[in-house]
Amino acid sequence: MTASPSVESSADRETPLDFEVGGMTCGSCAARVQKVLSRQPGIQIAEVNYATGRASVTPDAGVTLDPSDLAVAIDRIGYSLAPAHTPDDDGPDSEASDGSEADGWKWRTLAALPAAVFMVSTMFFHDTAMHTTWLRWLQFGLALPVQFVVGWPILAGAAKRARHLTADMDTLIAVGTLSAFTYSTGQLLTDGHELYFEAAVVIIFFISLGRWMEARAKSRAGAALRSLLELGAKEARLVEGADGSDERMVPVDSLRIGDLVRVRPGEKVPVDGEVVHGVSAVDESMLTGESVPIDKSVGDQVAGATINTSGVLTVRATRVGADTALAQIVRLVEQAQTGKSAVQRLADRISAVFVPVVLVIAAATFLGWWLLGDDLRDAVDASVAVLIIACPCALGLATPVAIMVGTGRGAQLGILIKSVETLEQTRRISTVVFDKTGTLTDGSMSVVDVVTDPADADGITEGLLLARAGAVEADSEHPIGRAIAAEARRAHGSLDPVDAFEAIPGHGIRADVDGSTVWVGRRELIGAAGLHLATELDDAAIAREIEGRTAIFVGWGGCVRGVIAVSDTTSRSAAATVARLHDRGLAVAMITGDNERTARTVADEVGIDRVIAGVLPAGKQSEVERLQADGEMVAMVGDGINDAPALTQADLGIAIGTGTDVAIESSDLTLMRGDVAHVVTAIDLSRRTYRTIVQNLFWAFAYNTVAIPLAVAGLLNPLVAGAAMAFSSVSVVANSLRLRRFRPTDVPPSVRDEAPVPTTPGVPV
Repeated sequence: MTASPSVESSADRETPLDFEVGGMTCGSCAARVQKVLSRQPGIQIAEVNYATGRASVTPDAGVTLDPSDLAVAIDRIGYSLAPAHTPDDDGPDSEASDGSEADGWKWRTLAALPAAVFMVSTMFFHDTAMHTTWLRWLQFGLALPVQFVVGWPILAGAAKRARHLTADMDTLIAVGTLSAFTYSTGQLLTDGHELYFEAAVVIIFFISLGRWMEARAKSRAGAALRSLLELGAKEARLVEGADGSDERMVPVDSLRIGDLVRVRPGEKVPVDGEVVHGVSAVDESMLTGESVPIDKSVGDQVAGATINTSGVLTVRATRVGADTALAQIVRLVEQAQTGKSAVQRLADRISAVFVPVVLVIAAATFLGWWLLGDDLRDAVDASVAVLIIACPCALGLATPVAIMVGTGRGAQLGILIKSVETLEQTRRISTVVFDKTGTLTDGSMSVVDVVTDPADADGITEGLLLARAGAVEADSEHPIGRAIAAEARRAHGSLDPVDAFEAIPGHGIRADVDGSTVWVGRRELIGAAGLHLATELDDAAIAREIEGRTAIFVGWGGCVRGVIAVSDTTSRSAAATVARLHDRGLAVAMITGDNERTARTVADEVGIDRVIAGVLPAGKQSEVERLQADGEMVAMVGDGINDAPALTQADLGIAIGTGTDVAIESSDLTLMRGDVAHVVTAIDLSRRTYRTIVQNLFWAFAYNTVAIPLAVAGLLNPLVAGAAMAFSSVSVVANSLRLRRFRPTDVPPSVRDEAPVPTTPGVPV
């Protein structure tokens, strides 16, 4: 193994490397490959997923791994390792690969079926079959191709493991069926009458049937991710020429940041970018689940793989290739599918030693029945039953298939589940904390009232107050500031230039306008600025706050000159969402920088239990910590940008909105759709997925715990054992596939589908 200094950035060095693992047939294989990878120099973490056939390897910081060295190490234990293909590679398509595997086991199953049916029929006239020469040789003739042609992949796999002094599920099946076949052949040649050809044939038939069904089910489990991969456009109209009149079709892979592309009606947007010309409605349902097309015009952002429905758009590429939103979604889903829960890690540790232990149990069973029971037939039956029934496949499939289906279904609904740990955390959450603006409210602020002091000696008018406040807020990115500036421009057109601009985080802004220092902000800013607040203005501000509006104070020359009332609208889904969370036994809190009166108005309207008001952006993380110190398991819901520290601090961070880089990095769950109702959907899906994992592992453990003792005791026929073993794996996959039918329950209409509720409060923080 070569571990050399890396020339890449530290962020790149710690990025997991994905590999495709060949030759795995059960959970013990995955555990063995993972163990070997983890022991290689320069590897920090290694995760191997049996269901996806992939390995994720995270190198140590400052180390570059040589994939060929890893491949050699894995080849020594009888498996193969190769760099995983990305969606843009020309490598084999995963769906085609899955289909090929399923087709291979399908024809083997169909080839073995006639022989299996005949062998089972001989059990009804066993004594005659055992003493009729032509029937005995017919059984041999049918068993021979089944054992060595139909069962060849199993025998080859077992032989490969044997050469490397390891064992897996193929080893158990090969030893069991070859024991029955070899012993029966010896009996046939020596004119004995104890033939077990039917055991070998029927077991291989059931194993083939199980693997066919398993391959089909695994392919279906990955269908959601493949559908995401297929969303992206393959070609784009590249705009060329000084006047932009020329365009030519090019592969999407050839596009670079800054390129202009033209998107006609009905075409997919090929890149993430900014609209520079045109107006249209864009269908974003494939990424966000939002059913209503969203209007786009100059300056708006569009995402790759969305569909232009009406007008012609010219888009400047801002993200291409692996940096697009679609690529990030696929990468997140793949990472989540590779991860393992704590209980699955325990199952992997058990699987790693399971096969050798089973071989010892089978040998002991054979000797016990032969020596103590003095019955060779019973000894063969019992030992073969132990070998066949003790399949660790169900253990290996229990978690990864459920995660594949659950995260894939989430991606279809616009819910990105970042890791397996997220699934575990959702069941422990006791309190859900919402940021207010943009989460419980729409975040679309507007000026609803302007009040001046009638006793002001300078006779300040509402127009002058709004003009100066708008000038100060002209370049603000704050929703309130943008609302004030927009209203000032609407009333006055252009705004005066400002000097000495300074933002006071969480409180407001000051700047020099026409030689006067103008202060615009919240009540806390008044004391800091040393401004006098007249009783009449204070009463007017309080009255508007009681109405649920946000009061913004504007002052200069040592006095507060007036109050601008700004209002937001509560999301139509907010009240129903809070009620649904209460139905699930969760407490709900709201955190905001607004004052207590305004915050309480919103809380009362939507049914919030607890209000944490007057919190500056930097203080949200501390408030989450305080709740955790009180013993609460906290889920924080915010927009994923200014709420990033609180999202990271929370036990479960839920970013609601567009799934930006900050949202994805700081949250555990990212909701691509901006509707708060899907917070409950995300929690429900996560809990359902985790419950499915627990169910799968319970039945897998229970199956082996009960079945092996029955086989040792001679109470389990090898034929039944083969059928039961196949059924165990298929049942685990089938249980996981039920997640594909997951539907959100009682979800109110999307906030974009209906008009917002008017005159509801809001203060962005």
